[in-house]
Amino acid sequence: MTITERTGTTTSTATTAPAGATAASAGPAAALAAALDGPLVSTQWLADHLGADGLVVLDATVVPSQGPDGRPVYLSGRDRFLGEGHIPGSVFADLLETFSDPTGRFPFTRPEAAAFEAAAAELGIGADTTVVVADAAVGQWAARLWYLFRSLGHDRVAVLDGGVKAWRAEGRPLEQSPERPAAPGDVAPLLADPRPGFWISTEEVAEIVAGTRPGALVCGTPPRDFAARHIPGSLSAPAVRLVDRDTNTLLPERELRELFADVLDAPGPIVVYCGAGIAAASDALALGLLGRDDVLLYDGSLSEWAADPAAPLASAA
Repeated sequence: MTITERTGTTTSTATTAPAGATAASAGPAAALAAALDGPLVSTQWLADHLGADGLVVLDATVVPSQGPDGRPVYLSGRDRFLGEGHIPGSVFADLLETFSDPTGRFPFTRPEAAAFEAAAAELGIGADTTVVVADAAVGQWAARLWYLFRSLGHDRVAVLDGGVKAWRAEGRPLEQSPERPAAPGDVAPLLADPRPGFWISTEEVAEIVAGTRPGALVCGTPPRDFAARHIPGSLSAPAVRLVDRDTNTLLPERELRELFADVLDAPGPIVVYCGAGIAAASDALALGLLGRDDVLLYDGSLSEWAADPAAPLASAA
């Protein structure tokens, strides 16, 4: 599988194991990281490696809901994680509070480097940890955390293809016991190293819309939301349509290519966005698998874009 390495404002594609995971590296943690062959792992891969030294499995589920005023709200998935059973040994990663900036103006604003380091340490994640991220949805929450880890310099990370739904459907073991993260002092600390070439600002998106900067736009919101509003010139690629309805795993490459056909050959970069920068990460993951190594995520997405009354919006009406 293909995984992308980004340097500066451009990126290069690599099909090797994550940085630091060479055969010469010592210890089981390095061997485990070397077993990663891309940004996805199968349920069988995880079953084969579950409990291995240096592996931390995260559940990043967030539960969308509706507030009294009808507006969307987001709830922690921790209760579901504990009550409905989780992958044995996995720990809950809170995308609402610890792996986002809760003081940010918009939902799911990416955290500062220091806050990310503290959140990772609390879950027993260190510099040499291999991280597998899952969720109980269609993978968008897991993809967001995968993207965040890599943007902050940690390459030993992959998304569980099919997530908890596939794991459960295959009859694999679940546990309901409280999570038991490793003690922060048990591993060498993960030191965040923010990388350029992962994020794009509102001003830069506006330049793409105006035609003064090259780039293609991809929107990951559900079809109904896209029809109601999107940034002009965007391709609709909903996160819910990236997965097989029966298995919850990512579509075969041929079908993904059909979905992204209008932008795959476009000059870069490809900018992905959605409502709050979550579903967009699923598009980034899929585009990376298809060989596009110049994907940028608009963190504020429509939450930020639409907050400016002067920013243009299009609809299918």
